[in-house]
Amino acid sequence: MSKVVFETEDEEEVKVDKDWKPRILAFLCNWCSYAGADLAGVSRIQYPATVRVVRVPCTGRINPFFILKALTDGWDGVVVSGCHPGDCHYISGNLVARRRFALLNELLEFFGIEPGRVNFMWASAAEGERFAVLIEKATERVKKLGPNKRFLKKW
Repeated sequence: MSKVVFETEDEEEVKVDKDWKPRILAFLCNWCSYAGADLAGVSRIQYPATVRVVRVPCTGRINPFFILKALTDGWDGVVVSGCHPGDCHYISGNLVARRRFALLNELLEFFGIEPGRVNFMWASAAEGERFAVLIEKATERVKKLGPNKRFLKKW
């Protein structure tokens, strides 16, 4: 079993199995991204199987605490995806989410969470292939970072 070494910001070495696959929790908007994921599935478009989906009414309803909780519970990465800005079924929910996530990124940086561990993206219901590509890119970003060990609870 070969090992890959990733360097973190603290110059620590993180040894990871080459076959390691990141566990990613995806919060998807019911109207767009969830439908895009469904379209990818029925179209037999492949994307990583290590992604677990949580269907939400709108990205504007996602409390940033959900993302922090996912990281402390051991998920290696988080994806939040919804309607394109301006196309929200709830008028401005995704615009609220975009502002909220800009602040959350600063908070995550303050906590020492690596950029790329939490990914925000937009995909409509008709973009199944785009959804699969975005999930693949997010998975690759998280894989380069290695397992989430920085934010875990230590007993």
